[in-house]
Amino acid sequence: MLPRTALTAEIPSPLSPDTPYTAKKSAPVTHDVEFSVIVTPPYHCKVLKVWIPVPQSDAAQKIENSQFTTFPDKVKPQISSEPVYGNRFACFEFHDPHGAQIITHRFRAQVWNLNWQLEPEAVETVSNWPDQFAPYLTPQSIQDQQQFQRVLKQIGKATEKQRPGLMQAMSWIDQNLTYDHINASLQADANHALSQRRGHCSDYHGLCATLGRAMGYPTRVTYGLSLYPKNSPSHCKMEAFLPPYGWVSFDISETQKLVKSIQSSNDFTPQQQQSLTTAARQRLRSGFRENSWLLLTRGTDYELAPPASKPVRIVRTAYVEADGAALPEPDPANSSQREFSWMTSHRYTADRPFKKPFKDLSTLSSD
Repeated sequence: MLPRTALTAEIPSPLSPDTPYTAKKSAPVTHDVEFSVIVTPPYHCKVLKVWIPVPQSDAAQKIENSQFTTFPDKVKPQISSEPVYGNRFACFEFHDPHGAQIITHRFRAQVWNLNWQLEPEAVETVSNWPDQFAPYLTPQSIQDQQQFQRVLKQIGKATEKQRPGLMQAMSWIDQNLTYDHINASLQADANHALSQRRGHCSDYHGLCATLGRAMGYPTRVTYGLSLYPKNSPSHCKMEAFLPPYGWVSFDISETQKLVKSIQSSNDFTPQQQQSLTTAARQRLRSGFRENSWLLLTRGTDYELAPPASKPVRIVRTAYVEADGAALPEPDPANSSQREFSWMTSHRYTADRPFKKPFKDLSTLSSD
């Protein structure tokens, strides 16, 4: 096991959503990233606009040597930060574009494994959150309030002797949602997850974030890049502000998939399956983020910077408008989808081998 070092940040008083991560960090990996967005504008498009999230350095990741290029048209981006969550975007504006436009972002990212080692009984109750937490406490508008309240009641009963209740919300998501990349919103939509009981990573975490907010926990959906080859390069997680730990990262969907792979395997005895399942779920509850995932954006429902024609729910890898109309989100992990108005291409080069914690079972004993 590699030695761990603590992030130096401490929870300030009074509480603040700007608190840096306070997890233990280990196993840094440096990734050289080449990430391209290829956009095909509609015929006779006058103005094509592309917003690309720009990763930022913080206590958990370090970004260097960031550089954008475009082809075939040469366009310089306008780089701005939106005021609600502080997400940073590079906006490219192409006038009378002819044919596909390629935007490439090259940069170097050093990323750590983060482990909060959260103990549920140590989480402090906050009766009155400071006003700065308001964006993280407003639940998404729910269409089926009756069903939503039934779920909250179920979670409440399970929470009577255990806290924080957010852990029981995560358990409910795990027990009641099925991972599905075709029947998915791509928008961290709690309504889709609640009504369909299916979805992909953002649906899991969008619903859990809304359940958490309804119970009084500040939460936020986080989107980032998985820094290894896969069809869909983006991946969503959820963070909750749990004093004295501050913001803690959780990945319900990947943990669920890992547990299902353990339980369906013929390589283990029933006792081994139970032990590995317990370890996977314990890592989830303890708070964990891997060194092969890079944070791009935080939060939901905000104005881009510079503003687009309307606010966005989330940004996965890019947001694109042609003459003021949003182009549809691609889902390259959907095997039935054949046509895309834009797509991404990516290459990652790490300075050393690393383990994928939701694939490699040896990480369960070392984390």
